Amino acid sequence: MSALLVGAFSGVIAPAHADDGYPDGTTPPAGANDWGCRPSAAHPEPVVLVHGTWGNQNSWDVLAPQLKEQGYCVFSLSYGRAATSIRGAQPGVYGTADIRSSAREVGIFVDQVRGATGAPKVDIVAHSQGGPLVRQFLRFEGGANHRDPIDNKVDHLVTIAATNHGTTAEGLGYLLPTGSAQAPILGLVAKYLGTAALQQLIDSEFMRSLNAAGDTEPGIKYTVIASHVDRVVTPPEATFLTAGFGAEVDNIWVQDLCPDDDFNHGALPASPTVGYVVQKALDPSYIGLPCPG
Repeated sequence: MSALLVGAFSGVIAPAHADDGYPDGTTPPAGANDWGCRPSAAHPEPVVLVHGTWGNQNSWDVLAPQLKEQGYCVFSLSYGRAATSIRGAQPGVYGTADIRSSAREVGIFVDQVRGATGAPKVDIVAHSQGGPLVRQFLRFEGGANHRDPIDNKVDHLVTIAATNHGTTAEGLGYLLPTGSAQAPILGLVAKYLGTAALQQLIDSEFMRSLNAAGDTEPGIKYTVIASHVDRVVTPPEATFLTAGFGAEVDNIWVQDLCPDDDFNHGALPASPTVGYVVQKALDPSYIGLPCPG
């Protein structure tokens, strides 16, 4: 069963990486990480791009220059590098470390962006693991000010196929044994795929802790993007969030805007429809085509 679970994750989460010609994540996408950028009145919040499991900042090679062209200050990072797993030891592979430590890493980066740009808040666009990671940052690592939301460090969180409530890995997560028999198999998952993959299984300890007090934080706007053809977030609607006190949530199906969009989980950041939704969420006056072609 462990080999079956590992195979399922490997087949549906991993994009191409440095070992097969994909950028290794050390160079930002075009348009990103201009530390001299100052936000405009039209786009007062810098945009921080947070990739998913086994990705790196080059997951944003399509979206980052689009946002820069629209006048945003855009920033990206490669986080969660941990060579303690077989997958995580491969070149260009990030996002395998414990999500809690990665959330702190992203929090440090957000503070760097705020300091460099002078902006009190940022907007964040997060793919896959990036969604629960940023929510961890908001809830437990100082991203949201629970006493006074006006001092939140984040204004708007846009998630793309985020594993907000965990994944069954195409249903295989439900096949895991319970009790003491579960521990060896979970250990194998972490050994092969990294701690972050294990934490994203449905009903993991991490997911229970993250969602125990609800999905959202006061004063934060959330746009949540899902795709009917997603085979990583299973079921795909598990990505959707329920608005709690003082939060705004807009849950969106890609196929409601473009029925023929068939970008898979790993490729969704490059989907033109997703790009449209992101830009429309960040700026409601944005004019573009939700379903080009």
